[in-house]
Amino acid sequence: MAQTAGQQLGARFLTPDVLARIGSLELIARAVVEGFISGLHRSPHIGFSTDFAEHRQYMPGDDVRHLDWKLLARTDRLYIKKYQGDTNTQIHLLIDSSASMGYHSAEVAKLQFAQYLASSLAYLCIRQHDPVGLIAFDDDVVEHVPPRSVSGHLRTVLGVIERLSAGRGTRLSAQLHRTAELLSRRGIIVLISDLYDDAESLISGLEHLRFQGNDVIVFQVFDRQELEFDFREPVVLEDSETEEQLHVLPDVIREDYLRAVNDHLTRLREGAARNRIDYELLKTSEPLDSALFSYLARRAQLG
Repeated sequence: MAQTAGQQLGARFLTPDVLARIGSLELIARAVVEGFISGLHRSPHIGFSTDFAEHRQYMPGDDVRHLDWKLLARTDRLYIKKYQGDTNTQIHLLIDSSASMGYHSAEVAKLQFAQYLASSLAYLCIRQHDPVGLIAFDDDVVEHVPPRSVSGHLRTVLGVIERLSAGRGTRLSAQLHRTAELLSRRGIIVLISDLYDDAESLISGLEHLRFQGNDVIVFQVFDRQELEFDFREPVVLEDSETEEQLHVLPDVIREDYLRAVNDHLTRLREGAARNRIDYELLKTSEPLDSALFSYLARRAQLG
C-alpha cells in the first residue's frame, strides 16, 4: 500500500475512491495538492504583496526567493520576508458535519469528500504560510481550531478533520450568522456543505459573512444520485436527520424531484453571484482538482 500511495503522489485527477484507499489524511492532502500543482504552469506561491511586514525563520520547503539575503550576510541565519498579504489573510474552513453529509450511494460519503477537500486546502494554506483555522458544526459547533500557520499546526487541523463524523440535524444558516459574529478578523471563509437549508436563509447567512468584510468561497458537495436521481427500482428514502421514511417509485417522482433540486441550486448560484461569492458544485465521484483551481484563482485575485 505504501508503494501504491507513493506512486499516486505525482498523479493528477485523483478520484475520491482512489484517495479512500490511501488512508492517511496528511498523505491524501499531499497527494492532491502536489499532484495538482505539478500540472500548473505557474508558481503555486501566490498572494505575496509588496508591503513588507516582518521576518520569520526559514523552514524546509520555503521558497528561497523570499530569503532576506542581506540579513543572512549580517547574522548568518535564514529568515523569510513576510509581507502584508501574509499577515492579514486568515483562512477559515467551515465544514458541515450534519447527518445529511453522511449520505453516499457509492464508496465515498459527502462528509468524507469534505474531509479530503478541507485537508487539501489546509495543506495548501500551511504550505503558503497562511494561517488556517477550522470550524465544524451540525446543529451546533462541534470543533473549533483557531487559525495559525506555525509548524505542527497542520497536524492539529488534520487530526480534528479526521475525527469528524456525521452528527445530528443541521441549522446551517444559523451557524453562518453565528460564525460571522464569532470571527473578529477579516479573512477568507471556505464553506464545505451540501447546503441543505432554505436557500434564502443560506444566502442571508453568507451575506452576513460578506458584510463583515470576508471573502467567501462555497463548495457545495453532492452525491451523484442527489443530482441525477438515477434509481431504477422502488426505493425507500430516509431523512437522515429525522429518520422519517418515504417509499417512492423513482419514475413517478423523478421529474418533480429534479425540478426542485435545480430550483434550489439556481437560487443558491444567483444569490452567490449577487454577493460576489465564489460558488462551486462538486460531486463526490469527481476529482478535487476543480475545487483547488477555484481556490487558487481566488487567491490570485486577492494577491
